This record gives sequence, structure tokens and C-alpha cells, in this order.
Amino acid sequence: MEFGVELLPNVPCYELEYYSKLAEECGFGYVWITDHYNNRNALVVLSGIARATGRVKIGTGVTNPYHINPAVVASAVATLNEISDGRAILGIGAGDKFTLRQIGIEQSKPLTRVREAVEIVRRLMGGEVVSYEGKAFRFEGARMNFKVKPFPIYVGAQGPKMLKLASEIGDGVIINASHPKDVEFAISCLNPREGFDVAVCSAFSVDDDPNVAVGTVKPVVAFIVSGAPKDVLERHGIDEEGVERVRRALKEAFSKGNWKAVSDAVTDEMIEAFSIAGTPDDVIERIRSLERLGVTQIVVGSPIGKDKAKAIRTIGRKIIPHFR
Repeated sequence: MEFGVELLPNVPCYELEYYSKLAEECGFGYVWITDHYNNRNALVVLSGIARATGRVKIGTGVTNPYHINPAVVASAVATLNEISDGRAILGIGAGDKFTLRQIGIEQSKPLTRVREAVEIVRRLMGGEVVSYEGKAFRFEGARMNFKVKPFPIYVGAQGPKMLKLASEIGDGVIINASHPKDVEFAISCLNPREGFDVAVCSAFSVDDDPNVAVGTVKPVVAFIVSGAPKDVLERHGIDEEGVERVRRALKEAFSKGNWKAVSDAVTDEMIEAFSIAGTPDDVIERIRSLERLGVTQIVVGSPIGKDKAKAIRTIGRKIIPHFR
């Protein structure tokens, strides 16, 4: 089992570099940076992290082929791979529908777009002159003017079709999930090859005080619940009435700043279903259950803990050694 940390570039770059270096020192193997237009640019942030670290693999978690052309993606990640001495990873998926719509982009034909983008990146990475007539992209003699060192490509996937595609074209998959039921379903959709990395990215919160851990993760769980597909909610026995309470609380929080109402609306069942939260022993037990299903990387996602640095140290000291 490998461990990664997902960092949101909604804080200054020096903080992200600090957390990345700390994660490396604490035994993490991967650092993933989320990529949305309204935060700091993921690839620029990763170039700073490349300079601040020396061992961890670093990647986009994940970018998308809507707001960045695959040729630009190939060039950017190849450059990052050069800066980091071969530690770069391209994480790519369909993107966030809501965020893309804010900048006038419709998330049309996501399977086709991701498949074609990965094919183009691989061909450019291999030094080909690429002429391509696809349904989403058209290229006429595109090529890289520098030698590109190959880098792994991970596909961010949720639905059955994208999961299947990930195992066909990716070196790994990044699945947003926390509960064994959801992870088991996702893995059943894969047809992984030898060496294929099954990474699970979870809303995560660890603290020696379980109440602090759970209290810290509640706002993140609220957002997950509010946008979760109906079949996933039904899988965990979460009724529509409970979901509506969470949505109303979130609306009130944004309009009036009442985040206590959000915490009050999030139930224990929601915490169980959509996060990995609790004491180090609680967390170890959940990770063990995911490992048994075939997960090969746990990506520790937001909020990580009430004190992010303390939580990263706790994971390095009390959790990662159990999986070595």
C-alpha cells in the first residue's frame, strides 16, 4: 500500500510546498494537486513542489481535456517531468461539470474526449508527429521539439464506463470514494493489468480525539452528500430527506455563515459512507478493508485533519508503518 496526499491550491504556494516536503519526510509516496481554474494553477504549483522535494511522485489530481488542449498538457507535464527528474504523473479525467460551465465549457462526450486526449499525449510523448482526426480533437502534424521522458498517466474515474476506460488506457486510476461498498463496486468495473495502480482518494480526517476528527470532516462530507448520485446514496441507506437537510444547511451557510447548521445536518451514516475519519486505529481499520479489496494507494484528501501539518505527521508516524 502506497500513500499519497491531495492538496488544494487554495492557499499560498509556499504552504503547498511545505506540506509536500513534510509529506515526503513522513513517508508519503505521492503528492496530488487538484486542478480548477479558480485556484492557483496546478502545474505551476507542481513545478515549485518539484524543487522543494526530491523523492515523492507529483501529479495533477486531476486535470481535464476541456480547459487545456492535450498537446499543451503533454508539453507541461513533460516539462514538469524534466524539472522533477522523472517524478511527474499526469492525472486526467472529465473535469467538474459545474466549474467548467462557469467558464462557458460544456462537458460533452467525456469518454471520447478523455480517450482521445490520452492517446494524443502518449503519441506526443513517444516522439511521434501526430496527425489526428478524432471526434473531439483534430491535429495536423503536431510534435514536441524536445525529447520527452515518458511519464505515467492516471485516469480519474467514477462511473462504470469511465472506470472501464481507465483500466484500458491508464497506468492507474484515481477513484473518489471512502467506503468499501463504493470501492468494491468501482473495482468490479475495472479490468486492470499487471502493475496497474488503484488509487482511492478520500475525504480524510485523523486526530487522537475522534470527535475532533469527525467534526473537522463534516463540511467536506456535506458537499459530497449534496452532489452524490442517487444510486450511491441508496447504497448507503441515506434518504432524500436527509440530503435535502444538508443542501438547505449549505445554502444557509453560504448566505448567513451558519456552518454549525451544516455540521448538525451531517449524520453519522454520512460520515461513515463518505469519509475516512477518526483516530489512527479507526483509520487503519478502514484502510485495511480497502487494501483487501485491491486498493494499492490511499490518497489522503481534504481536510486531512484540523491541523494539517499535525495530521500529516500522525499519518507518517502512526498509520503508514502499519502498511510497510
